[in-house]
Amino acid sequence: QVQLVESGGGLVQPGGSLRLSCTAFGLTLNNYHIGWFRQAPGKEREGVSCITRGDGTTNYVDSVKGRFTISRDNAKNTVYLQLNSLKPEDTAVYYCAAKASLFRNCALSNDYDYWGQGTQVTVSS
Repeated sequence: QVQLVESGGGLVQPGGSLRLSCTAFGLTLNNYHIGWFRQAPGKEREGVSCITRGDGTTNYVDSVKGRFTISRDNAKNTVYLQLNSLKPEDTAVYYCAAKASLFRNCALSNDYDYWGQGTQVTVSS
């Protein structure tokens, strides 16, 4: 069965860094668009970043551009999200997701097919 497993969350001070991982079981990540989403208490889920299947084109929400970086390691079947210069407003549960689609660039929409269990990121002084 398909399973996405996130790890790497934790508690950090403002300005700190974290590296989130998403490892897939039951599917080959390079054949899917992979997205990172987050949800804070009382807020709707929002798209943060995604990477396109095959060619690796990336996309970011404006609030994280220059601070977050998405990457893929095909040998490990893992996608990473590097979080730098963290702010309190980045606090949320972060989810990775996979989407089967026609060959086009990924988008930060909520219509992905498979979802992980989430990992908590807390930014506080």
